[in-house]
Amino acid sequence: MAGCALVTAASGQNTMTPEQLWSLNRVNPIGISKDQKKVIYAQSTYDIAANKSNKRLFAINIADGKLEELKGYSGLIDSKSKSPDGAHSVEIKEVKVIPVAGKDFYPSYDKSNVQIYDQLNYRHWDTWEDGLYDHIFVDGKDLLEGKPYDCPTKPFGGDEDYIWSPDGKSIIYATKAKYGTDYAVSTNTDLFQYDLATGVTVNLTEGMMGYDLNPAFNSQGSLAWLSMRQDGFESDKNEIFIRSKEGVKLNATASWDETVNSFIWSNDGKVIYFTAPIDGTVQLFELRFDLKGRKAPVILQLSKGDFDVNAIVGQVGGELIVTRTDMNHAAEIFAFDLKTAAFRVLSHANDQVFNNLKASKVERRYSTTTDGKKMLSWVIYPPDFDPAKKYPTLLYCQGGPQSALTQFYSYRWNFQLMAAQGYIVVAPNRRGMPGHGVEWNASISKDYGGQVMRDYLTAIDDFAVEPYVDKTRLGCVGASFGGYSVFYLAGNHNNRFKTFISHDGIFDWRSMYGSTEEVFFVNWDLGGPYWDKENQQAQRSYREFDAINYVQNWNRPILIIQGGKDFRVPTEQGLAAFQAAQLRGIKSKLLYFPEENHWILGCQNALVWQNEFFKWLKETL
Repeated sequence: MAGCALVTAASGQNTMTPEQLWSLNRVNPIGISKDQKKVIYAQSTYDIAANKSNKRLFAINIADGKLEELKGYSGLIDSKSKSPDGAHSVEIKEVKVIPVAGKDFYPSYDKSNVQIYDQLNYRHWDTWEDGLYDHIFVDGKDLLEGKPYDCPTKPFGGDEDYIWSPDGKSIIYATKAKYGTDYAVSTNTDLFQYDLATGVTVNLTEGMMGYDLNPAFNSQGSLAWLSMRQDGFESDKNEIFIRSKEGVKLNATASWDETVNSFIWSNDGKVIYFTAPIDGTVQLFELRFDLKGRKAPVILQLSKGDFDVNAIVGQVGGELIVTRTDMNHAAEIFAFDLKTAAFRVLSHANDQVFNNLKASKVERRYSTTTDGKKMLSWVIYPPDFDPAKKYPTLLYCQGGPQSALTQFYSYRWNFQLMAAQGYIVVAPNRRGMPGHGVEWNASISKDYGGQVMRDYLTAIDDFAVEPYVDKTRLGCVGASFGGYSVFYLAGNHNNRFKTFISHDGIFDWRSMYGSTEEVFFVNWDLGGPYWDKENQQAQRSYREFDAINYVQNWNRPILIIQGGKDFRVPTEQGLAAFQAAQLRGIKSKLLYFPEENHWILGCQNALVWQNEFFKWLKETL
């Protein structure tokens, strides 16, 4: 009840607060009902006092918007656990494959507490390797029997990693068929087809060396999936490949200069609808193709506007059911008319909140970079912005490094919340972001402290000329690659900024190379290991682009945030940066979250994060 009382109290506010942000309803679509009449979705709400979320299930009638609460949805939507003919079933089970614990090797020492490894990949994302693997079973048969592989793929794979063929005679599944050190240095996942009648498994993507994921059939038996070309490059261009029932294969997006987020087949199987970042937003696209090779594939952009289409749930008649956000609104479910390109909102989970909040003005601003390119920045203004006043301004540094900076709605790095506290936010689409061409996206790799840093400074310098910007009160904030950017700029900002906030940022590249769990990432983005003195590209990264090399120039307060279960950018990165700041006499503070990973997921932890974030800005900016 305490959590509910807090929601009620906060709803009277006219600007966003941290508590209000974490009291929002979070909408997650599950699917379209079998009769094509309803959207099934889950709605999660955080009880702040209890520090947990509560989930409810709903169905929206697509035609009239009528809402009903459900106790469950079994039978309402197609289940991936059953083959289309209903004759076969699939399930995912955790299987012990590799001995890891001391008692695995020494059963008589059953009270020992030790883990023994002879390969890398001994931990991943936020979990230590324990020898257990998720395996896919068909009719009780383990398709990965005895193999140290996962399906779904880890750490983020789900039921999109497997699909039945339309005739129910085979199943396609994705896995990275590598183990240990080979796994840690590679992104090469493949699609495997298991034939139920023969028991034979075939690698459908043999020789395709990057990620191959998200298999999906159309009704005619053609298979589509997402594929990256280069092994080790996790942010390579995501292509849509199509393979006909007869085995003809086509890269349908080969000539398109962008990258794909997600896709679905049209109901008639003739068209693919997909989402992709474009010019600081995520939009809907249509792909038409000819597997006989008589015509080149055609891609059309269907939606336009300053918003993100986050996911395509499915097609119902002439409409696509999608989720949509913008920087002033959390995700809701919409229907998109394929003929008129009009959206209509279906869910209204947070109308009462947002109707009572003053929205921030969000505008595009284009700057010319130091190498003569046009760069977009999103600028978010405080509610009731008055150009006659002067405002403290934050440069926001995006993570990734190749993550799109679009009209997303975050529950931590929330621009609406930052602006509501009286700050202008400048968020540049700097080098390394998708949505501005493949070259722009790829050019950040092996150049971390180069053009991308000049892009950041271009964005803030260009905006700081406005009379309503208080140039004596500029802050620099960011997480992950953005956290690295903060550390780097703290030593190379020429006194532009008054304060810094870095969350889970890379501070020391040698230490990072020696402890991050995805070695392919540092191999690709830095160019290789620090001990390879003949590799000039890698040596340049460790020499010129390592933030630790510029600590002697730090001269402004810095707040450092670190997750204890962050194995991507491990704990010693934040601790070393804090220790350096303290020993140099720099005003600094450390927020250490022992149970959080690269993100802050706990409700009360997140509220401490928000309160400390704004407390620091109030004290130092």
